[in-house]
This record gives sequence, C-alpha cells and structure tokens, in this order.
Amino acid sequence: MRRRGFAAVAAVAVLGMSAVGCGSGHRPSDSKESGSVATVEAKPAYSGLKDVPARLEKDGTTITVGDPQAKVTVHLYEDPRCPVCEQFETGGGGPKLRAATLRRETKTEYTLASFLDGRLGGSGSKKAVNALRAALEAGRFAEYHDMLYAHQPEESVDGFTDAYLLKLAGRIEGLRGPAFDSAVRTMKYRSFVTAAEKAYEHAGGAEEPQGPGTPTAEINGVRIPAQSNGVLFDGRVFEMLLAKIRARPEDWQAASS
Repeated sequence: MRRRGFAAVAAVAVLGMSAVGCGSGHRPSDSKESGSVATVEAKPAYSGLKDVPARLEKDGTTITVGDPQAKVTVHLYEDPRCPVCEQFETGGGGPKLRAATLRRETKTEYTLASFLDGRLGGSGSKKAVNALRAALEAGRFAEYHDMLYAHQPEESVDGFTDAYLLKLAGRIEGLRGPAFDSAVRTMKYRSFVTAAEKAYEHAGGAEEPQGPGTPTAEINGVRIPAQSNGVLFDGRVFEMLLAKIRARPEDWQAASS
C-alpha cells in the first residue's frame, strides 16, 4: 500500500489539500473551476452518457464505465448516501471525469459500498446500490448513477426508498419497465450489494479493515492517499492530473514502484 500511494503523494502533496470524505470529519471547501486541458481525440467522443458502455467485471463487483482502451483508469469507492461523494460527483472532479470519459480518454471503475446504512440506520445505501446494479442490467448505469447523486437525499434522512429510486429512474428514457421495477422492489441484486460492500472493506487492507472511506480514488492502480484526497474536489486540478497521467502514464507507474 505504501508503494502504491507514493506516486499519488508526489503528485498532489504540493497542493496542500486536507483529507475529506465520509467518516473523515472534514468537508471540501468550495472552489471555482477555470481553464481547460487541451486533448487529442483518437476516436470520436461519445455523444452522451447514454452511449457510454458499462459492464460488470469478472470479479463480480466492479462496474466499469467507458472505452475499454482508455489510457487512464479511475477506480472510485463510493457509498450512494455519502454527501462527500455527492460533492465530488456534482461539483468537484466528477464532472471533469465524466467529460474525460465521454472523450474516451478515461474509463471509470466503481466499487459501490453500503456501510452508511449500518452507521446511520436505514437501508438507503443498499437499495441504491441494488438499483444501480439493475440499471446496469438495463444498459443505463452511467445515467442513473449521475441521477442519484444529482438528487441525493440528506445523509441522515435515508431517502433512497423504492418509490424515490423509481421516481428518479422515470426521468431516464428507457430505464423504467417491469424488469427494472421488480428488481428495485424485490432487492433482486442483494447478493451483489453484499459482495460489493465486502470488496470495499477488503480494499481498506489491514490499516482500514472497515474500508478506505468514501470517496477514495485510485488512478491507474495508484491510490490517492486520504491526506491528499482534496485533489478530488478541485475540478481544474483533477482535470490537469488526469491529463498529465494520460500524457505520461509511465511516470505515474514508475513513481509508485
């Protein structure tokens, strides 16, 4: 873990950003995004999230969104109820990550946790993860994932009920239907929810047996350490980091070995 985190420390420590995330006791400060990173498209960009491919990997828990040949892979650990994940997805690096995914520069892997149900009570995280798995089956994962974070209930409310999840799904063309609705109401993918939570906990290693906190990100296999994950909440800096890794991925990997 120490070697894998080294490159991330070297890349972002100079930013002076403090740790943030669910369970960290901190929140990211607001920042304005400015500037853009020039890119060269090897393939035509996807026209929208509805066209971006998503698939379940062989491990049975990782969901990957984007061009399989993208040079940069961002692996995210998220809990749907986590308000700091919402800040990343809606106002931090998330929009930049989606833009890079649409341009085929980056693909995103998700490990979906549900630990906040145990800490706060309720079942909203589990229900949301189950619904996201159902959306994957329906070919609408990326759109629905964005929809849930754009309309995330207050963390303490446990608002991801069946009715609310179905209401949000109704805003995505082609998602609602007998199969999806039944999967949401019956928790069809309960075994996936359990396995994904275990994968999240395993990712914490011996130092964090309950999981690494959310959101946590790994870029091309290198984890951004908790003390530096403020980079996730500055869209401009996160965009620059992705561009630099895409331009010279060998430097990123070499620094972590």
